[in-house]
Amino acid sequence: MSPTTWRPTPTTRPTPGRATRTDVTVGEPTDPGRGPSETSHPGPSETPRPALPGDEPPTPGAADPLRDGELVILGRIPTASNATLVCDAVLDGAEVRCVYKPVRGEVPLWDFPDGTLAGREVASYLISEALGWQVIPTTVFRDGPLGRGMVQRWVLTADNDDPDTRHEAASELPTPKVDLVDLCPADTVPVGYRPILRALDAMGEAVVLVHADDPRLQRMAVLDVILNNADRKGGHVLEGLDGGVYGVDHGICLHSDDKLRTVLWGWAGENIPGHLVAGLAELADHLASSDHPLTEELAEHITEFEVLALAERSAELATRATMPHPPGHRPIPWPPF
Repeated sequence: MSPTTWRPTPTTRPTPGRATRTDVTVGEPTDPGRGPSETSHPGPSETPRPALPGDEPPTPGAADPLRDGELVILGRIPTASNATLVCDAVLDGAEVRCVYKPVRGEVPLWDFPDGTLAGREVASYLISEALGWQVIPTTVFRDGPLGRGMVQRWVLTADNDDPDTRHEAASELPTPKVDLVDLCPADTVPVGYRPILRALDAMGEAVVLVHADDPRLQRMAVLDVILNNADRKGGHVLEGLDGGVYGVDHGICLHSDDKLRTVLWGWAGENIPGHLVAGLAELADHLASSDHPLTEELAEHITEFEVLALAERSAELATRATMPHPPGHRPIPWPPF
C-alpha cells in the first residue's frame, strides 16, 4: 500500500465550541468519518534539551514543514480513541515526523462540545509555551488530507517500533527498568518513585501504580492542574531520546468545570517550586487582559468562558502555591495507561 500525500491549502482556524504512540498500522487510513479509528523543558539538571525540528517558531520566509508542508500519511494508531494518523510533513526538502488528528475523526463526548478536541490540544501547547516549560511537543492547527485538525511533532522514544529507533535508543539511552509511570509489585517500589494507587492485577497479585519523583514530571503535573486535564494517563507521558519528558493527548483539557484526572498525584499537598509558581503568576496576569496576544490566540480554540476559567485556575494555584489533593470521585483516568 502506498502512502497518502496531501498538499496544504491556506491555514484555517477551528471553531471554538486520546493513545500511546508505539503501535502504528502502516498503509491507507480508514475513513474517520465512519467511526473511531484513532487512536522540554529543562530536565533534572536544569540543562535545556537540544532543539528538534518543529520546535522553533516560524521565521518569515523559512520552510516550516509542520505548519505548511505536505502531509504524507504513513499509517494510523489503531488503539487510540480518535482518528490518529502518523505522517511525514515535507517542505522544500525538510521533513518532520508528526501526528495528525483530523476534527472529523473525533468521537463525540457528552461533556465536551463536538469538534473541539484538536483545538484544545493546540491551546494546551500554547499555554505550555507561554510558560516556557516545553512540556508539549510543537502543535499546530492546520488543513490536512482529511480536513482541518491538529498536527503535532512526533516524539522519538526508546520503545518505538521503528528498528532504527530501537538501535538509536540502545546506543544512546539505557533501557530503564521502570518507566516514568509504571506498575510494580507492591513490596518493591523503586527508590526515587512515588506510590499512587494500590490494586490487584489479573492474577490477584498486589501491585502499586508509581511515578518517578522527577522535576520534569512535576512540571507536567503542575501544568495539568491549570489545564484541568481530564485524561493524564501513564501512556500519555513520553521520555524522548533527547532527554525531554513530554505530555501528549490533551484533547479533553480546558473545560470550565473541574475535571482533573491524572496519574501524577505524587506531589499532592506539597509546595510547588518557586520558579513554577512565578510562571503561573505571570500567566495569570497575561490572561487577565482580553487584548493580550496569548488571550487572543486561545480565543481561536476555546471559548471566552474557558479562557476565564483557565485564568482563575492559574491565579488560584499561584496564590496557594501547593498542589491539590485528589478528589473523592474518579481522581485517576481509567484505564490508567
